[in-house]
Amino acid sequence: MNALNQNLRQSSGFQEMFLSVRNRIMDALDAEAVTSLSASALGSQIYAAINAMVEQEAISLPRGVQADFTSRLVDEIIGLGPLQPLLDDPDISDIMVNGACCVYVERHGRLEKTNVSFIDDRQLQNIARRIAVSAGRRVDESCPMCDARLPDGSRVNIAISPITLDGTVISIRKFSQSIIDFRALVGFGSLSSAMARILAIAAHCRLNIIISGGTGSGKTTLLNALSGQIPETERIITIEDAAELQLQQPHVVRMETRPASIEGTGAVSARDLVVNALRMRPDRIIIGECRGTETFEMLQAMNTGHDGSMSTLHANTPRDALARMESMVMMAVPNLTLTSIRRNIANAVDLVIQISRLHNGCRKVMSICEVMGVEGENIVLEEMFHFEPGQEDKTGQFHSNGLLSRSVLNKKARFFNMEESLNRVFQGGEQ
Repeated sequence: MNALNQNLRQSSGFQEMFLSVRNRIMDALDAEAVTSLSASALGSQIYAAINAMVEQEAISLPRGVQADFTSRLVDEIIGLGPLQPLLDDPDISDIMVNGACCVYVERHGRLEKTNVSFIDDRQLQNIARRIAVSAGRRVDESCPMCDARLPDGSRVNIAISPITLDGTVISIRKFSQSIIDFRALVGFGSLSSAMARILAIAAHCRLNIIISGGTGSGKTTLLNALSGQIPETERIITIEDAAELQLQQPHVVRMETRPASIEGTGAVSARDLVVNALRMRPDRIIIGECRGTETFEMLQAMNTGHDGSMSTLHANTPRDALARMESMVMMAVPNLTLTSIRRNIANAVDLVIQISRLHNGCRKVMSICEVMGVEGENIVLEEMFHFEPGQEDKTGQFHSNGLLSRSVLNKKARFFNMEESLNRVFQGGEQ
């Protein structure tokens, strides 16, 4: 849209005209007929209808504005309304709707407020409900929160009144159309080439890996990169609340949790899915995020022959990640002693990767730690790599602390005939 049309769009007269046209189009719309039309066919019909109104009532409305009205109506009828242009923008990674008149986006790691707005909260709620219904979920006063995903795989969280005080809130984590592998992550500066090679060896050699980090730090992206190192001969089962993993292997079974119905029945939790996955002859189990009692079953799977399993969780440091796992296991099995839980975790988890989003918006793998066992009452961690930020996060360096001879990675690399490759990384011969 040119500058003239942009100014028109922001004017009150433009909004009044659009509302008038919108209401008349919506009143005349045949809901059943719309479902059989393509976006281009619907757009042609709406444009023709708007043009007829303009000619019939002798309204002065530039062609560019008519085209803009048409686009907005098509987006609202079969898309996500005002959000559709943001979803179509490849530079935007997150969309945050804080009520009808407040929409933020994350672009290149930075938050910025947009000029996007909804007509009212009713329009926003209609779009929120459309998202939920399309994913087989519901959102209403009795169930005011909802996790869903869009047809392209983007992850959506919806919260409505009465739990939100300023209108409907929608948070969208957009689905990346391109597969981000270790080569790309090294190119972004998220980790060093030596770290990437070590993680690739760890994933190939079936180490059990936990990725820890905050919201939006890149945990799922790193999990996707790790999963790319899994041999195609293995059977993988993924468990997620809203499916977003992009595994490229041919033998993948994807499972998704389900909330309770309006009658309060039929819920399927992540714990239920992990238990069921163990009966499906998996080589590896990948849980999108450990956040509750399913953590206990995940550890049991790691301890009973399903080496190479992976998951993510929210924590600020590798040690905090282990402490969170302890808490989640306690939720599942309250009668287990803390000592037993720690030994269970130490026997199950081989590697903890800490990833963070820095103040300048870039993502960095801050630490790669190996779980060495339990000494006394504490789980012992040995850090193989860490990132040391520079001044104001503008610079920084990755450092290697080396590998202990009693390392699990050492033993498994020897078993998988990758010991020589592993040694080259720490000797500086492989970058």
